Amino acid sequence: MSAEAADREAATSSRPCTPPQTSWFEFLLEEGLLEQHLQKPSPDPPPVQLIVQFLEQASKPSVNEQNQVQPPPDNKRNRILKLLALKVAAHLKWDLDVLEKSLSVPVLNMLLNELLCISKVPPGTKHVDVDLSSLPPTTAMAILLYNRWAIRTIVQSSFPVKQPKPGPPQLNVMNQMQQEKELTENILKVLKEQAADSILVLEGALKLNKDLYVHTIRTLDLLAMEPGMVNGETESSTAGLKITAEEIQCQVCYDLGAIYFQQGATNPALHENAKEKFFKTKELIAKIGSSSLHFTIDEERLAGYCQACGVLASSSDDSSQQASPYSQIHNCMKSGKYQDLVKIFLEDNLTLSLPFQFRQSVLRELFQKAQQGNDALDEVCFKVCVCNTVCDVLQGRTIDIQFCQMFLKPSKEKIDFLLEVCSRSINLENASEALKRKMAAFLKNLCLGLEDLQLVFMISSHELFIKLLKDDERKLLVDQMRKRSPRINLCTKPVTSFYDIPASASVSIGQLEHQLILSVDPWRIRQILIELHGMTSERQFWTVSNKWEVPNVYGNVILGIKDNLTRDLVYILMAKGLHCCAVKDFVHAKQLFAACLELVTEFSPKLRQVMLNEMLLLDIYTHEAGAGVSGERPPSDLISRVRGYLEMRVPDIPLRQVIAEECVAFLLNWRENEYLTMQVPLPLVQTNPYVKLGQLLAATCKELPGPKESRRTAKDLWEVVVQICSVSNQHKRGNDGRVSLIKHRESTLGIMYRSELLSFLKKLREPLVLTTILSLFVKLHNVREDIVNDIAAEHISIWPSSIPNLQSVDFEAVAVTVKELVSYALTINANNHFWLIIQADIYFATNQYSAALHYYLQAGAVCSDFFNKMVPPDVYTDQVIKRMIKCCSLLNCHTQVAILCQFLREVDYKTAFKALQEQNSHDAMDSYYEYIWDVTILEYLTYLHHKRGETDKRQIAIKAIGQTELNASNPEEVLQLAAQRRKKKFLQAMAKLYF
Repeated sequence: MSAEAADREAATSSRPCTPPQTSWFEFLLEEGLLEQHLQKPSPDPPPVQLIVQFLEQASKPSVNEQNQVQPPPDNKRNRILKLLALKVAAHLKWDLDVLEKSLSVPVLNMLLNELLCISKVPPGTKHVDVDLSSLPPTTAMAILLYNRWAIRTIVQSSFPVKQPKPGPPQLNVMNQMQQEKELTENILKVLKEQAADSILVLEGALKLNKDLYVHTIRTLDLLAMEPGMVNGETESSTAGLKITAEEIQCQVCYDLGAIYFQQGATNPALHENAKEKFFKTKELIAKIGSSSLHFTIDEERLAGYCQACGVLASSSDDSSQQASPYSQIHNCMKSGKYQDLVKIFLEDNLTLSLPFQFRQSVLRELFQKAQQGNDALDEVCFKVCVCNTVCDVLQGRTIDIQFCQMFLKPSKEKIDFLLEVCSRSINLENASEALKRKMAAFLKNLCLGLEDLQLVFMISSHELFIKLLKDDERKLLVDQMRKRSPRINLCTKPVTSFYDIPASASVSIGQLEHQLILSVDPWRIRQILIELHGMTSERQFWTVSNKWEVPNVYGNVILGIKDNLTRDLVYILMAKGLHCCAVKDFVHAKQLFAACLELVTEFSPKLRQVMLNEMLLLDIYTHEAGAGVSGERPPSDLISRVRGYLEMRVPDIPLRQVIAEECVAFLLNWRENEYLTMQVPLPLVQTNPYVKLGQLLAATCKELPGPKESRRTAKDLWEVVVQICSVSNQHKRGNDGRVSLIKHRESTLGIMYRSELLSFLKKLREPLVLTTILSLFVKLHNVREDIVNDIAAEHISIWPSSIPNLQSVDFEAVAVTVKELVSYALTINANNHFWLIIQADIYFATNQYSAALHYYLQAGAVCSDFFNKMVPPDVYTDQVIKRMIKCCSLLNCHTQVAILCQFLREVDYKTAFKALQEQNSHDAMDSYYEYIWDVTILEYLTYLHHKRGETDKRQIAIKAIGQTELNASNPEEVLQLAAQRRKKKFLQAMAKLYF
């Protein structure tokens, strides 16, 4: 069998992907109506859609009496359908550009194979073995069309394709798309295997020096007649649409050039062949004119090919190579002469001959090479990036982000090169005013973006800067810089002193302040402050940066220090230490706090205790971010210090609330429940709300395994949380005399505000504690009278089932808290199936059914090794299954509903039968029948499809019910195994849809 015949068989065996429009098919089968339809200005459906419909109808498989799928029969109906498709293509003059844009590879493959058949190409013969000059003109043209398409398809498959956005997940659509993708890949494989033969056929066509003809609607009608009625006209030299020899050579040269260019990626010598073919194409187009061609050629793409071939193909003409910047850049990249590359880009900044996209592609290639370990290219990347940026500025484009990233750490050398590029990229004598303004604005913005004054002075003192900016503009720039940094005193009169600033005392102060802002070395900070205080005694250097923030409870004590140097040093060390803590730079934070502790120990016991408290918090953070992540318990010394802080009774010590929060959360996270419940002092519980909350949480968790009567602490915790979530009501008399009720969201009735409670709970990581508090809030959410859908949670039975005053509870705030808590809990452990069920119930309660199904399925997947094991019954309870059923029903996935009805302890036949009666289903329908194991449901399906006359679907149901493992006489364990296997496959299929 030939490769062409194999293609035909592969294509014709595919199932149709779209249903035929029967009314159009019947309409166009009538004699003469196809031509009338095609002559309309805007035919609907369009011609290419007709080709798809005709070929799909003609390739539809048949089913014999034994219900076996057979290839499409070769009957009169199918032959007419194929002829109609060929006539539509003939109406489009066999323009491959039009056909390729609108038809898939399998459909176009089928169409061209039918053209080969009707053109009487000898079956089973390789095209390369056929002498084109001895064949009838239409037969030779059919072979050329097929092989041109084969080459073009191979080239097109090498281009990147943007994937279409996926629609709603539907299993049947996904299966059809996968089938078409596999079929396309099989055809491409065959085409690539015979690519060498196709190239030889086209090369042979270039030697033909005669006109050829392609089939028209008339010649196709003649071929369709009875053999006795045809007088040989279709095989004569004048039948069909005439294609001149020059047009044939033009098209074939272009297609051969494209394939040679593509193959040149692995065999560079072929670029010379591609160059020859493309330049021949240009000559032919110039000779015959593009308007006279029956087939279009993309002349812009042809010009791009020619330009690329001029760079890639070797040439004996050295002078022509040197005249082309593309060739020079290509040679520099190949030989590694990167400094010459920079010179080419620098020279082009004046001529602007290189396109923007080409410049960017060279820079990307340099970056890729640098990232592969060639550190020497970093400087080259910077220089090429600067050249590109200056070019962008002159052409009015926005500055690329790569330039901004490279100037995050500017240096004297970088500024020097930038100024050189700017000077050599503009000829001030001949440049337009618009060009000068663009360059001036770029340099001015560059000055405003730099923090190092010495680098600013380098730019502002440069000759180009002085020529481009007028005196008043330079003064305005100075004012803008003064506003940005009010402590820098830049002199503006006379103008020359603006460039002499480094010698002034104010600049030295500014430079020291800049170093003070950047430094995190405590001893360097101390040295800088001593120098600054030696220069002036009027300044408060703790105000240099508005980023230095110290809590008010500490600020009042620190700012009370009388010695200015000590005050500045203590304030800055603490501010920098707190900032390092916030950004998790714990090493520098510890150094800064240690230096501050050593300093304040000499004169202030109060500040000493403050620093000890902050260092405790730092040690907690350090352990939690380090060894604590892997589950390693903290050292006993740290636990003792945490207890000591909570029990501390030193008067007049300023305390930060966050430290108490972190200490209690720390004890809960490391299961120090014994201390919190039994050993913590009673006065501490009464005065510190976090300690009280921690004690109640610890006691509740401790009693969870015990009997229900012993859970008194659970009730106490419930009352505390209810009080925090309560609203305080106030009555107000309005202007009209009516009394209105005002609700305050943040009630002062509880031991803390709700926002503070939520902030504290988000510091917890211990699963049992999180589960306990989550179940409390879920129960509180379910208590409200207007609740429709309860949320399930573990340990929910330990909480009271009612609240005396429901109106006092802010249930909206409770709902928000539940959502935030479960979201946080899943960041701690995304595989906790109980938390996933809560998240799913929340989405179910808020009518987000697709998201709810996602989390219900995820909960089952994490506890069953992606459904390879049985999902525990306490995870997929009847309530969960019923909610999944409702989700599928409201998403119009009715077959999924019927299958899920089998998962219940007692199969819900009523719901299953009602769902199967729905005909507007958005799921895969009969593709799901293999997942049904309940024989009653399968029997109902068989009856239902028989009643509707749906033979194909009835056969699928019969096939499913006929499987031996579903026989009612089988042992129970066999039936259970069959059910379990189908459950697994169905849930895995569902997961692929919703994950």
